[in-house]
Amino acid sequence: MRIFVAGATGYVGSAIVRELIDAGHKVVGLARSDTSAAALSSVGVDVHRGDLDDLDSLRAVAAIVDGVIFAANKHISETTDSAKRARTELDAVEALGGGLEGTGKPFVVTSGVIGRTPGSLLTEETPDVPNAMPAPRLPVERSVLAMAERGVRSSSLRLAPTVHGEGDARGFVSTLIGIARKTGVSAFVGDGSNQWPSVHRLDAATLFRLAVERAPAGTRLHAVAEEGVPFRDIAGAIGRQLALPVVSISEEEAGRHFSFLAPLVSLDNPTSSELTRERFGWRPTHPALIADIEEGHYFEQ
Repeated sequence: MRIFVAGATGYVGSAIVRELIDAGHKVVGLARSDTSAAALSSVGVDVHRGDLDDLDSLRAVAAIVDGVIFAANKHISETTDSAKRARTELDAVEALGGGLEGTGKPFVVTSGVIGRTPGSLLTEETPDVPNAMPAPRLPVERSVLAMAERGVRSSSLRLAPTVHGEGDARGFVSTLIGIARKTGVSAFVGDGSNQWPSVHRLDAATLFRLAVERAPAGTRLHAVAEEGVPFRDIAGAIGRQLALPVVSISEEEAGRHFSFLAPLVSLDNPTSSELTRERFGWRPTHPALIADIEEGHYFEQ
């Protein structure tokens, strides 16, 4: 298959590209700069120059490939307006869907599991419960899944909030490490028993490939290797690696300590991927979160 990947140079996207190429697929990658274009060309990827705002260009490239994976996002460093980011992504996926409509070709969109059902186990078949946490991304997921009714083999691949592995420079783990270095302690909120699902980025990349190859239209997949890692265990692993105290802080202190991460660090977000594993034979094989933190690559300056 010749697959277009939006977000091909990103942390997850670059792993998807390598997974696809290793499996014998051809890849076309979206690049908005000369640097990104050169990086894609160097690994054998055909370059499509443009941006998520170039809707006509997105629609055109979708019409000439065999499938699309949308792993792009407008990072918070580009705009802090979450509504604007969500609108840009929604317009982009709708343009891509327009190029695929009526073809039966696959379209895999990246979504997430965080905050959907706080305190309750989330499965692939749990009904959506509107709340503020996942709200900005829900229209994107719903739009792509609805394309199943328009002749697109669409699916939503929901990533665990902690996608870890080498090269993670802006994810939750690297951000928590930065906070610990700055404050001199590795902290958790309350008793720290709240659970964060996790997945190694290479295991996630494998699931993206499986989805584009054979996920039925309208499918939700969970890229979750660990159903829930207690937050205090994450803080403990970071503290050990940095030789810093591991401390409990109160909900009131969390805002000052964790800044913009404060609403997330006390979330209890257990998530199952049992149905995904059964349906697609997905078996994560790379290091689990705590083992990955303890390998030390996150702490190389």
